[in-house]
Amino acid sequence: MSSTFLSLHYHIVFGTKHREKHIVSAWRPQLHAYVAGILRNLDGNPFIVGGVEDHIHILTELRAVHPLSDVVREVKRSSCRWVHDEVGLPCFAWQSGYAAFSVSPGSRDPVHRYILNQEEHHRTRTFREELVEILAKAGIDYDPRYLE
Repeated sequence: MSSTFLSLHYHIVFGTKHREKHIVSAWRPQLHAYVAGILRNLDGNPFIVGGVEDHIHILTELRAVHPLSDVVREVKRSSCRWVHDEVGLPCFAWQSGYAAFSVSPGSRDPVHRYILNQEEHHRTRTFREELVEILAKAGIDYDPRYLE
């Protein structure tokens, strides 16, 4: 084959440190737009960035030259700095870990809708409950101690 063809789509999820409800609705859309801009600067194609007060979901396409862990680290670092500088919230921090799931092209629309409806389904369940469900659907074993 004389060329390289890729379809690398990811659903990435991470929360605020200690699940603090810092991401208030007054500046949440600007944070999501800023995160999308970070991804575009890394040659990614962000389809949607969403979330609620204590966590964020990202559906994005990434290039093979950018390892997922490097992308997540840069998104967290830059967005945290943005919150400190632009929002004036010096105590804001992201948790150290993250969850990431590969998404087939045929599953992009359902994942997009899922992220779009974050506020609605978090009326009845917590971030932890949501994450446990996503991990179970993906068949990922985990130690519950690391969900705190």
